[in-house]
Amino acid sequence: MSRRVRRLRSVRSHADAGQTLPLYIWLTAILLFAALAFFAFAQAASARNGAQSAADAAALAGAQAIRDELAEGLGTAIGTGEGDEWLDWLDGDMFTAEGAREAADALAAENDSAVDDAGSTEVDGYPGYAVGVTTNYTVGDSIIPGTESQHAKAEATAVIKPRCDAEVPTDPGDVVEFTCDGQEDPIEIDPEDFDPDDLPDPSVLFSVHLAK
Repeated sequence: MSRRVRRLRSVRSHADAGQTLPLYIWLTAILLFAALAFFAFAQAASARNGAQSAADAAALAGAQAIRDELAEGLGTAIGTGEGDEWLDWLDGDMFTAEGAREAADALAAENDSAVDDAGSTEVDGYPGYAVGVTTNYTVGDSIIPGTESQHAKAEATAVIKPRCDAEVPTDPGDVVEFTCDGQEDPIEIDPEDFDPDDLPDPSVLFSVHLAK
């Protein structure tokens, strides 16, 4: 092989290497940008999930506070023996939601978030409690401008559903029977000899779950 041929091949080899290097740099930059973009979206998704978890917990806590109020009001209404007002409590129609916001605030704080707004509502004819929260933390630094100061937000609503039916006796002094979901035997309440502790746990009287 002549020197000229060897020299030409050497020149071509250096030329190919010179053309390939920028391509490698370009591809590496694209891959790096894609990885950083994926990380930024993962950060945002994590913040959104955290906000939703906080909203769910806060809504459930508020609804559970309402459930406890309903159970307490039911016991008081039965104890006083004044008409059929206790039926309204059993149906979940009478409550002030006092204590619900405090409970929602506490659960949101446990999830490093704060409640922006909250209040009782109605879902398909049932009482509920709705909240909106904002995370105390931000999405974090990323290649997307502004994420370092952006907080995630979420909303959730919890529903309180009565789990018991009651046969209204003709005589207000007669024994009242509660038939509750999941209970094999009816619960008997004697208005003439009643103690609020005779009522089952609030979770037996009312279910609480997140609205779909």
